[in-house]
Amino acid sequence: MPSVHLVCDSTADLDPAFRAAHTVRVVPLKVIFGDQTFADGVDITAEDFYARLAAPGPFPRTSQPTPAEFEDVFRELGADGGAIVCTTISADLSGTYASAIQARAALPELDIRVVDTRSVAVGHYAAVREAVRVIEAGGDADRVVAAIAAVGSTDKVLFTVETLEFLRRGGRIGGARALLGSVLDIKPILEIRDGVIEAVGRVRTYPRAIDRVVDECRKAASAWGGAELVVAHANRPRIAAELVERMRPLVSGEPALTVVGPVVGCHSGPGAIGVGFHKPIA
Repeated sequence: MPSVHLVCDSTADLDPAFRAAHTVRVVPLKVIFGDQTFADGVDITAEDFYARLAAPGPFPRTSQPTPAEFEDVFRELGADGGAIVCTTISADLSGTYASAIQARAALPELDIRVVDTRSVAVGHYAAVREAVRVIEAGGDADRVVAAIAAVGSTDKVLFTVETLEFLRRGGRIGGARALLGSVLDIKPILEIRDGVIEAVGRVRTYPRAIDRVVDECRKAASAWGGAELVVAHANRPRIAAELVERMRPLVSGEPALTVVGPVVGCHSGPGAIGVGFHKPIA
């Protein structure tokens, strides 16, 4: 019986070790510096992106994959008759979901399930990780989609940024707009809530913002009897590694640690730390 093929867009920011260990096809979004366009994670690495971001030059922007790019991947994977499950960044943050839906419509003979994760980065990663578990356990496409929905039903994505300027310039600031104009030493605590960015608090220092994130995870893990955890950082490896060790006793299984990639980094800016945690899936 044909297997279930898993596709995601590059905003899942899967770490290289995870990608090497599992079969997931990644469709890249693009980062644009002036008249130069780079495929996320293909033509530009996170390290190169943050170095370029720190140098003088045009402010980067991003663009979604085209329907044709999704269609090419779907056609190739679906050639064996297997079902395809494709996860995307929230449709409220990008047109990527719409591109994947258009590609599905162009291939009515294939079994393609396109899932809007209503999240991004650590939340998208969590959805992909659970989908991989189900596929590798022999689950069919219905079970894969159900598992992704189960993650999304409890997944809490919190993050802090060094400045709101990148979110403002990229047009993704959402409910955090209310914090614009705050004094410089205020650090925002933001959440991806039903697919959009909302402000949930502000504190005076970066360590206090991290403390708030840890406390939220501790409360949830206590209520759930554990939690699955993904941590991502935008060019702040030491802080992220320390955060993982601090949160490890609170959660179930091995936390995932990854780097915020070029596309998400265009909107978060360097220094962002994101944490996603959800109730363990039975």
